[in-house]
Amino acid sequence: MLDNCKTAQERWGGVTTIIDRWLEERQELLVRFYRVSTGAVDEDIRGEKLRRLCEILVDYVSAGHFEIYDQLIKEGREFSDTDGLKEGSRLFAIIDQTTEKVLDFNDKYQETDDLTSLDHDLSQLGVTLETRFEAEDGMIAVLHTAHKDLVSQ
Repeated sequence: MLDNCKTAQERWGGVTTIIDRWLEERQELLVRFYRVSTGAVDEDIRGEKLRRLCEILVDYVSAGHFEIYDQLIKEGREFSDTDGLKEGSRLFAIIDQTTEKVLDFNDKYQETDDLTSLDHDLSQLGVTLETRFEAEDGMIAVLHTAHKDLVSQ
């Protein structure tokens, strides 16, 4: 019953904070990706940078799936945004396809010290992340930013 008494700002204003934290984590992911991609000559140093990249990669993907996307969809439903939910569903399908590739990368490099194919795999991961980020940004736009004026009421 109390939920029904809350204003849109009280219900959805906090989503912005969650998204902001998640996008900061994305920035850290990109920094770590760059550090591994520019490569160190010493394989031990590069391997350690790779392990740190994998940690934040899994954290980032998990936060999206278990926190962010659910909030975005919930917000779209609350505002009865049929078009936004339809587009969000399309974008989520793209994101879901990238998740398997990201987790495959993580699994491979958590299980091996063999970095012979790392440069190729990083290139593929970069393309996958670019696709994912574009779809995530689209979901934020259609399921959160689109309701910004309604949230401030």
